[in-house]
Amino acid sequence: MNRVELSPDGKSLAMLTAMKNGRVQLVSMDLDTKKSKIVAGFSDVDISEFHWVNSKRLVFKTTDNTVATGELRYNPGLFAVNVDGSELRTLIERLQGGRMTTGTKIQKRILPAESYFYAVDLRLNSESIFVAQPVWAAINDLRALNLISLNTNTGKAEFLSRPGDSRSWLVDYDGKPKVSVISEGSKEKIMYYDEQNDRWEVISESDKYSGKFTPLELGPDGTLYVVARKTQDTSSLYRFDLKTKAVDDQAIVSVAGYDFSGHLIFDRTSKKLLGVSYLNDARSTYWLDENMLAMQKKIDELLPATINQLSIARDGLSRYVAVRSYSDVQPQIYAIYDTQDGKLELIGHSHPKINAKTMAIQDMVRYPARDGLQIPAYLSLPKGDKNKNLPMVVLVHGGPFIRGAKWEWDAQVQFLASRGYAVLQPEFRGSTGFGFKHFKAGWKQWGLSMQDDLADAAKWAIAQGIADPKRICIAGASYGGYASLMGIANHPELFQCAVNWVGVTNIPLLYESSWTNDYSAEWQNYGMPSMIGDPIKDAEQLRNTSPVNLAAKITKPLLLAYGGVDRRVPIAHGEQFYAEVSKHNTKVEWIKYPEEGHGWKLERTRLDFWLRVENFLQENIGQ
Repeated sequence: MNRVELSPDGKSLAMLTAMKNGRVQLVSMDLDTKKSKIVAGFSDVDISEFHWVNSKRLVFKTTDNTVATGELRYNPGLFAVNVDGSELRTLIERLQGGRMTTGTKIQKRILPAESYFYAVDLRLNSESIFVAQPVWAAINDLRALNLISLNTNTGKAEFLSRPGDSRSWLVDYDGKPKVSVISEGSKEKIMYYDEQNDRWEVISESDKYSGKFTPLELGPDGTLYVVARKTQDTSSLYRFDLKTKAVDDQAIVSVAGYDFSGHLIFDRTSKKLLGVSYLNDARSTYWLDENMLAMQKKIDELLPATINQLSIARDGLSRYVAVRSYSDVQPQIYAIYDTQDGKLELIGHSHPKINAKTMAIQDMVRYPARDGLQIPAYLSLPKGDKNKNLPMVVLVHGGPFIRGAKWEWDAQVQFLASRGYAVLQPEFRGSTGFGFKHFKAGWKQWGLSMQDDLADAAKWAIAQGIADPKRICIAGASYGGYASLMGIANHPELFQCAVNWVGVTNIPLLYESSWTNDYSAEWQNYGMPSMIGDPIKDAEQLRNTSPVNLAAKITKPLLLAYGGVDRRVPIAHGEQFYAEVSKHNTKVEWIKYPEEGHGWKLERTRLDFWLRVENFLQENIGQ
């Protein structure tokens, strides 16, 4: 079971459920009777996402979990259906270029396959949703997003005017687009629609990669909520004053040591902001409403071993509240809390066969880098009495300019820990979520101070007595795969082996525009030169920090795996590097999954790869 969501009136629950045939279907449950019904399900396709339109109707997208990335022939499409399974309607085509006509000038009311769901229409009992349709300047080069109001009963589509090259939108509770972010090269403008004067006006202009604030949500009373840094290193949640066109002085929520990341919980009836869900090391909720705070405390007493996130109905607090519970050892559990009788009823599990008692406990730690910067990291120790002098895997996240992990059950981490390995996941400089200083310290530092942070992580674990200095392996995907190769090139005394899947090996290759990669011209022209390196001014540094040019130094055992249709890191990265490193290193295992892309979609691929990883680690750092 996954993605459990209350209907807008709070009387029903919708969820994605895996059936006996393996297919994922959309199921609804009447919360008074607890009776379930399959709303939509197919024998040859899976449902991947859904949204409530109103309390009687839903929309959903599809995928095929049995087909790898390179074998996909269909887009997700979009379909609408009533909660009782009736009135199924296609809203967006699945087949690219698959629009059909009746033979006359009248076309079917179905949008083309590149369109996609964007937002719900928050008007009470609305039949409509908002759909986005990309406007391309060139292949992989998005110019703008058109916003379309789409009636899910009739299929009638209304294209809404945009104030420029809009890249994102916020729609208010009256179903009107009010905020639009405009892209202009390396700059962006935030526009607000002044209804009184019937015009869009600029409320902020800034650099795209270090903007003043980010629009987050519009409240039921029209308040604009934004995420801003102001004078602090970390960002916080603020109200934006539309009269003065300035962010308020006082933050609503600030999370010490973390950038704000979360969403707002409103009561539509009273138009009150009830609470704010936010992320520090794990997800938490800050309740401004005393009744919700009391309810949270009561549910936490019933479920003391998990984080418990409460969701209320979109149209306002009703009898039932949905509860999503999880921890580092417990995958997500779903329950319903009855506010009338105070009872909590289990609905289902995301991974029912996982036994929490056998899982590894995860802690957030911080260690000093060699220049004094404090680096957050997640440490997971295998279950058992022994927690010293362990074989260890330094697991490096991809991106790299993202947040890598949070405190929750993680299948890859638990797999490694269940085999007896300590797992350390550093949030090295350049990672987001820990303040702008931490983020910007990673700009143009691929293979340099970003790499030093990973070596310092291993040294810290050795100094703490956690890791056996002779049994540490470095592993990761994408940027994490790149860093794994650089780890055994720069620090063979620390890392005894490396596992790289879909990793970058030749940085200059990232700058080559081609149909084989999916980088936008905008990212290549503005983002990459600032954050990775200028391909001309920094050419020597980019060559010197590319693993393909350091292959002669790499003599440690190495596992390489690539997808044949990867467009983020094309397989040329793997092939070029393998050709160089195999000239002198006989301890290299090369795996190609021809039909996979940037990561493993198929179950058989994941099983094959991780069993290979298990054998590789056992041979090189295992007991």
